[in-house]
Amino acid sequence: MRKRYFFVGLWAALVCWVWLSGCGGPKEYPLAGQTMGTTYHIKVISESKVDVAAVQTRIDQRLEEINQSMSTFRQDSEISRFNAFSETGHPFQVSADFLRVMLAAREIHQLTAGAWDGTVNPLVDVWGFGKAGPLQALPSPEAVAQARKKVGFDRIAISEDGYLTKKAGDLTVDLAAIAKGYGVDQVALLIKGMGFKDYLVEIGGEIYAAGRRLDGKPWRVGINRPQADAPMDAVYKVLQLADAAMATSGDYRNFYRIEGRVYSHILDPRTGYPLQNGVVSATVVAANCTFADGLATALMVMGPQAGTALLDQLPDVEGLIVVRTPSGDFENHPSRGFAGIALE
Repeated sequence: MRKRYFFVGLWAALVCWVWLSGCGGPKEYPLAGQTMGTTYHIKVISESKVDVAAVQTRIDQRLEEINQSMSTFRQDSEISRFNAFSETGHPFQVSADFLRVMLAAREIHQLTAGAWDGTVNPLVDVWGFGKAGPLQALPSPEAVAQARKKVGFDRIAISEDGYLTKKAGDLTVDLAAIAKGYGVDQVALLIKGMGFKDYLVEIGGEIYAAGRRLDGKPWRVGINRPQADAPMDAVYKVLQLADAAMATSGDYRNFYRIEGRVYSHILDPRTGYPLQNGVVSATVVAANCTFADGLATALMVMGPQAGTALLDQLPDVEGLIVVRTPSGDFENHPSRGFAGIALE
């Protein structure tokens, strides 16, 4: 009789182990696709079986809505129609998506005293980082000055009722420096609405991490090594995230050389010229990725001293600004609380 009980107990233990490890325990479901001229990668963790195809369909539909609103590469997109709208003093009705991003853009523009400006595209074009491609010679000071006259985010009036009004007809908006972050936030919101509590959303390197990973620990995400010849997966720092977003901006992959000098695609809207402050990377960790995405670009323009001072003033926001010294070494400028989330 004792032998029978032993085998029954062993069988029950085996069934329990199989159930926990293969049937009833939580599993990680990966999803991947393309959007906004880049790729996305998502992980969701669930104890019940997930219809991955159905989840991905909803994600792709949501990203398509955002793309149709904010892609400057589509002539019929909402942003392209707004850019073509040259009437001053007349309201232009926008969608909820466009309005949310413009309100976030206004906050970052004001918070950084113009270091981030969503109307900077005329300068992007004049410096050869637009659709026409790189320059063979530097633009003249007069050309830069003329382009600067078409820049000024504060010359767009934003009504929370859903209207934008231009104060100058030639103003155009490019939200590429913030739209990916908004896409991350919206996908995260969609996944949360499906009932998931633990998930990771990444679009083009911008990230939101909710809950915990499969082993119960905080999600670990890496900051790319800010070096042109470094592999795309080379990690400079590892951060642990739980219910937080991370975005990184860098100048080490999109630049050109003329007469032996490097010119970055990150432009200072206040001067009209590419950065020359040595900043090669800026990372922001915040509650949402829209804000983190825009602020990371602004910090590159602001530089290490003003940038870290701003970070230390913002509640629940941390960051790291990396500067390349004249000797070629990296110099880190973290916010006060950055060490609490950095692992390496």
